Amino acid sequence: MLENNYTMPTEFIFVGFTDRLPLRVTLFLVFFIVYILTVVGNMTVIILVNVNSSLQTPMYYFLCNLSFLDISYSTAIAPKMLVNFLASRKSISPSGCALQMFSFACFADAECLILAAMAYDRYAAICNPLLYSTLMSKRVCICFTLLAYFSGSMTSLVHVCLTFQLPFCGSNVINHFFCDIPPLLALSCTDTHINELLLFALCGFIQTSTFVVIFISYFCILITVFSIKSSGGRSKTVSTCASHLIAVTLFYGTLLFMYLRPTNRYSLETDKVVAVFYTVVFPMFNPIIYSFRNKDVKNVLKKLFEIYWTSK
Repeated sequence: MLENNYTMPTEFIFVGFTDRLPLRVTLFLVFFIVYILTVVGNMTVIILVNVNSSLQTPMYYFLCNLSFLDISYSTAIAPKMLVNFLASRKSISPSGCALQMFSFACFADAECLILAAMAYDRYAAICNPLLYSTLMSKRVCICFTLLAYFSGSMTSLVHVCLTFQLPFCGSNVINHFFCDIPPLLALSCTDTHINELLLFALCGFIQTSTFVVIFISYFCILITVFSIKSSGGRSKTVSTCASHLIAVTLFYGTLLFMYLRPTNRYSLETDKVVAVFYTVVFPMFNPIIYSFRNKDVKNVLKKLFEIYWTSK
């Protein structure tokens, strides 16, 4: 039962990482560079995929969406975090907090589904090459993408609506650097078991179901790889999946640690350190993991540079 005599705080205050100004300035410079590299790297992938006809395949279509999601959820967090490194008062309005929570949760959940779609694409290409054009038609790819964005929007909307209906009649200080769900639940002065259950259920359903799809896809791929007699064929097949597996391990490892633990094992100090990796750092690495070590992408980049220097 919600309290009747509470009022929503006019602002929330972030604890952030530290109060020491020299360290805050150093962190600002480091994460500013990281954020710029994230935007430039992922925008480069999006541009390359859209301007070159040789990259108009389902794999690169999903990679383009993944880059957009990396920019989006990093942008939902990083700019405000950077401002707060230099601000004397690290505050955010309730509406801004709700928008940040919704944006991050939406794009993070959508990324889980896009990663699952990418795993299914690799399964279709390697295990069912004759049916690949049917299994991964343009219509199927668009449906996968729309499902990802719709599911992310709906689950994040549920979290935001239920979280901001809670009474925050105590402190308005968030022990975090952005408006995440667990630290906001910790501020409520009422029972939050329903919110915690929904957090576990919805995040668990999306993260677990997509992880199962990825696991089954790669299990089938592994069986197919072992049936290939040529060692060159095996290594080529494995190389097409290695980048995706690295990114999945990094992304899912941190998300599962963050949101699928019993609430009595939450440590907000530990969560801040883990969260900064999957919100700000990992999106910077995805273009490198997926693209710039990819032969097709490197060839396209090489051609574009050759065209540029020839025109000069």
